[in-house]
Amino acid sequence: MNPNTSYSPSEVEARLYAEWESQGYFKPDLNACQGPFSIVIPPPNVTGILHMGHALNNTLQDILVRWKRMQGYSVLWVPGTDHAGIATQNVVERKLAKERQTRHQLGREKFVEKVWEWKKEYGSTIVKQLRRLGSSCDWSHERFTMDEGLSKAVQTCFLELHKQGAARR
Repeated sequence: MNPNTSYSPSEVEARLYAEWESQGYFKPDLNACQGPFSIVIPPPNVTGILHMGHALNNTLQDILVRWKRMQGYSVLWVPGTDHAGIATQNVVERKLAKERQTRHQLGREKFVEKVWEWKKEYGSTIVKQLRRLGSSCDWSHERFTMDEGLSKAVQTCFLELHKQGAARR
């Protein structure tokens, strides 16, 4: 290395991360000798940007999944956004309030559209930040709480729990 050249993390890290992702290094190794290991990011709310708590949480998970990969496990780290929806609903409602509107005035369908607009704008910010942190997620599995398949799975689960008497109003 040229002694007059300084290390540029933004150049080096972005290039290496893109290479690792394109080579599929974060996808499960189906020929792993230790069997499967999977975790799901308790996804951050789509409320804007990540904070230090998110960074710490994701760093610890990244350490764990990389360690499991080194041990020979087929690791799937599933990324997601908005684990609850309530925080996202709150920020969208605050935004509407500034526009002198409420979710009730809009109606359910229009309000859900507003939430999807918010997710489209801020969900990608959070994902970009996670990538910038170097999180070794399998991004092909990225999910959002309101994705059709996930919403259907939650409804099915709650209906089943209700039928069993485990979920009550």
